[in-house]
Amino acid sequence: MKKGKKVLKIFLIVAVVLILLLAAIYINHQIHLKKESELLAPLGQMVEVDGHNMSVYIEGKGETTLVFMSGGGTCSPILDFKSLYSLLSNHYKIAVVEKFGYGFSDVVDKSRDIDSILEDTRAALALAGLDAPYVLCPHSMSGLEALYWAQKYPDEVSAIIGLDMVVPQYYEDMDINISLMELASAAADFGVTRLIPGISESEAIKHGTLSDEEKEIYKAVFYSRTATVTMINETKSVKGNAEIVNGMETPQLPMLLFLSDGSGGTGFDKETWREIPIAYISHVKGGQYIELDCPHYIHNYEYTVISQRMMEFLTDQGWF
Repeated sequence: MKKGKKVLKIFLIVAVVLILLLAAIYINHQIHLKKESELLAPLGQMVEVDGHNMSVYIEGKGETTLVFMSGGGTCSPILDFKSLYSLLSNHYKIAVVEKFGYGFSDVVDKSRDIDSILEDTRAALALAGLDAPYVLCPHSMSGLEALYWAQKYPDEVSAIIGLDMVVPQYYEDMDINISLMELASAAADFGVTRLIPGISESEAIKHGTLSDEEKEIYKAVFYSRTATVTMINETKSVKGNAEIVNGMETPQLPMLLFLSDGSGGTGFDKETWREIPIAYISHVKGGQYIELDCPHYIHNYEYTVISQRMMEFLTDQGWF
């Protein structure tokens, strides 16, 4: 009996210590969030889509509009793409749409089927005063949205320049761990992520050309936009979205794909990561691809080379 009471006492002590520790972590997180709120003034304009605010960033000049579309889970799309689009904005109009749950846009618990995502993006661009056609520049998961856009509204898409974008075939055998994302979301909401050294140091921060102030803004966005419910809903829908895109004809339009070496979180080896989009673009008349020896966030590593090759491609199409 005495032994049982001793075990119970130890258990209660451990439970109390854990509760106090979690409370301290949460309070610390809330204090930091309050301080960081000063850094979270929207970098672009806010437009109302379906009753919620979406962030659209526009810079540059020119008759051709390049629309940069972020990959899944990229918390700050405007800053993530900055190293690349800043090299292009003297020649083209640049637009970055931050989907719900990303950047300065509202976090909403709504359907993330491919039609919902696309219609949100189209509405945001129109409300921001931009008219189609666009040159779509998707990274990673947004490749599905770009391809679907070209399939559903071909008159609105002049070309696709894929920044290591996905194609539907990637998802045929992909094992997506939603439980891990939900755990990451809970950890972020509680502030546990603040205890992990360097976790907010994105590729844009480590390898791009962001200023010190922009790096601090990126980190502040990270702590408020990590594994949001909107991102999780998007991931839950991604396989179904890929099936819809795969069930339609491959769009025939000018297309250039930049391919990484598959490192940096894709879950694929180099050979497989590259062979899938190469096979896909072989069905696009005049389609081109360029292989780069860098990780998945290619626009934060090879932004100079990519910008030059993009301009060459667009010049060949008569859109300089």
